Amino acid sequence: MDSPPPTKLDYHVDMFKLQSQATCLSLFKGEDGRIALILDSTVFHPQGGGQPSDTGLIEFAGSDFKFSVQDVRSKDGIVLHYGVFQGSNPKDVEKGKEVHLLVDESRRKLNSRLHSAGHLLDLCMQKVGLGHLEPGKGYHFPDGPFVEYKGVVPQAELLVKQKELEAEANELISKGGKVYADILPYEEASLLCGGTLPDYIPKGSTPRVLRLGENPGCPCGGTHVSDISDIISMKITQMRTKKGMTKVFYTIAS
Repeated sequence: MDSPPPTKLDYHVDMFKLQSQATCLSLFKGEDGRIALILDSTVFHPQGGGQPSDTGLIEFAGSDFKFSVQDVRSKDGIVLHYGVFQGSNPKDVEKGKEVHLLVDESRRKLNSRLHSAGHLLDLCMQKVGLGHLEPGKGYHFPDGPFVEYKGVVPQAELLVKQKELEAEANELISKGGKVYADILPYEEASLLCGGTLPDYIPKGSTPRVLRLGENPGCPCGGTHVSDISDIISMKITQMRTKKGMTKVFYTIAS
């Protein structure tokens, strides 16, 4: 089987779009027995970058076939939509069939708010005098989101910094500010991100840069809120320092 071309990511261009049209390129059963659909483009965000995958529905034009999307993954630039057919399972889905994609709105909104809150935390770290800690892994899932930083905070300061972070985050949320996500030439992206980009971004590529208000940006492929105020409110539930790393756990208003 020829390898399909990389999937065009519609949510990279417009992260507030929840429906789109696409062409079905292939349908197959994975090694784990799950059915996977590959499309030429998608509005579904795959799991990655610390963000859970979207879920939703894919409807096949001119038929009653509906595919319930339960999980979305990306491998080598190709997005795999895993799920089950509602009702009858088609024996053969024609290649080139037009499909209509519908993303579950409430799940996408929650994922976007959690992801934006993680980036807001990075800004707050700078503002409370912890800018020397380098952001690392982010986990923006509803079950215990956190951001991990390289570096330590003295045990005696943890509780004070936790309170300062929460106050700073909620002040920024109440002020609000437009959120930008743009695909940019490497040099321009670098300037917006404080003059350098991480090593994992190839020179000459066109990174997607996220900016919260007029603050410096950072590379990010996720979905986000349209305004900082959409996070509503944020609570810093715990700060832990261990083995040269500091973990900051947070929650957002439901």
